[in-house]
Amino acid sequence: MRELVLKRLEELNISYKEVKHPPVYTIEDMDKLGKELFENAKICKNLFLRDQKGKRHFLIVLPEEKRIELSKISEKINSTKLSFASSERLKKYLKVEPGSVTPLAIINDESNSVEMFIDEELKNEKLLGVHPNQNTSTILLTPEDLEKYIISCENSFRYIKI
Repeated sequence: MRELVLKRLEELNISYKEVKHPPVYTIEDMDKLGKELFENAKICKNLFLRDQKGKRHFLIVLPEEKRIELSKISEKINSTKLSFASSERLKKYLKVEPGSVTPLAIINDESNSVEMFIDEELKNEKLLGVHPNQNTSTILLTPEDLEKYIISCENSFRYIKI
């Protein structure tokens, strides 16, 4: 899985740095490792959500420190009531385990059915930190390069104000 992401980054001539670390499952785990390890990159929080009937699935990417209300997000993305998708749905659509949710996992969505929304604040960051389909390393790359990667995967995505 990690290799698939790294191969795509290289095919797209995206420069990145991979930082290896012990497994992390939460933003709090990432914070314990220290910002210096990640060159002060903005670590992304990633939420895999589904609508009320389970027909639509969403990957929401936002700055690590931001808190959101699902009811407000559902309005912004034009969805019915949102809830967190199960680990089974996560495996089915993005083929990753809980704790490894990442915008880079969009490469695994062969049906291009997951809709992505990225907090517009992330566009202004110098570097972003995201997992490469596993939680034992973090990829540091620019917001522009993350966008280039997502476009190459052909999923719908847009920036929103969260």
